[in-house]
Amino acid sequence: MNSSTIDPSIAQRRLLADHDRLPLLVCGIAGVSGYNAFRQFRAKYGTQVFGQRPKRNWPLSGDGIIGCDLEDVDSFRQLLIDNKIKTVLNCGGSCALKACELDPEMAHRVNVFCVQQMLNALQGADIRLVHLSIDLVFSGTSGGGHVETDPPDPVTVYGNTMVKAEQLVLTDRPDAAILRISLPMGVSFNGHAGAIDWIQSRFLKNKPATLYFDEVRTPTYCQCLNETIEDVLVSDLSGVYHCGGTRKLSLYQIAQIVNRVGGYDPDLLIGCPRIDAGPMPPRAGNVTMDSSRLAQAIGRTPFHPWPLKGSQVPDSAGWHYRRPSHNTGSQQAIINELYLRPVSA
Repeated sequence: MNSSTIDPSIAQRRLLADHDRLPLLVCGIAGVSGYNAFRQFRAKYGTQVFGQRPKRNWPLSGDGIIGCDLEDVDSFRQLLIDNKIKTVLNCGGSCALKACELDPEMAHRVNVFCVQQMLNALQGADIRLVHLSIDLVFSGTSGGGHVETDPPDPVTVYGNTMVKAEQLVLTDRPDAAILRISLPMGVSFNGHAGAIDWIQSRFLKNKPATLYFDEVRTPTYCQCLNETIEDVLVSDLSGVYHCGGTRKLSLYQIAQIVNRVGGYDPDLLIGCPRIDAGPMPPRAGNVTMDSSRLAQAIGRTPFHPWPLKGSQVPDSAGWHYRRPSHNTGSQQAIINELYLRPVSA
């Protein structure tokens, strides 16, 4: 575990310990949200935090990481018993849009069936459950600013399976909380699963990256997301809550930020409307979310803006060509200011 990419401020809050919600199991640690939640909670609470990954994903290993397939109800139930789990944070699922479109059976198995099997394993257990969903349950065709009462209308197989998973949780575990997240900004275990990772990997290889002017999201620093998740884990909140950040950014703007903060060749970034992406996979539009209901429920504003510095927010399509003379950008700057919430927060 690389301490240089863990915010030390998270250790100041002892909510799970104070509320007797440990041990904690984080399911689905191969994704950005699960990986960062596991790393930060493990750094904070030590051996009282475990991470679940599929058995086949053997490269993802380390202290506290357990290989167990959610499809195997008996094995998963035994994992819960053996480790005396009191709280489960489910971050699992496949968010690979194209792969889900080409293989809907796989998408259903990973995103829906695994959730049903997890719920079967939890049946009758006094375990707190928080389940992560996604902003892509919406099509983004109604102007954004989505609230929890807006009906889901996904345009992708992935979004459709996430809606079905939400319905399973709401039906089988009405005391659980569902958090719809947007883009969690943090490192991934394999270096290419996250939004920053993928964009930066293209620039590092001197390859172009094409992003969309009109797919708009509400990204969050993973530190903010984890602190908010912990507030919900120790609460008795139930039902659906939106968990998006305060700054609305298009995918193109996000790539502009990565390009300029990292000091990469600005010509490598290409922008286009999402209709030019072609039919596979279909792209959502403005899926920004209003998180005021969550803020009211936990009694605080849950997120700092991503990026924190207003000077790093693009104001035009050519913004990333303008480079401050005193700062040429670097990979370290991406770590310090985009992966990690800056210390000034």
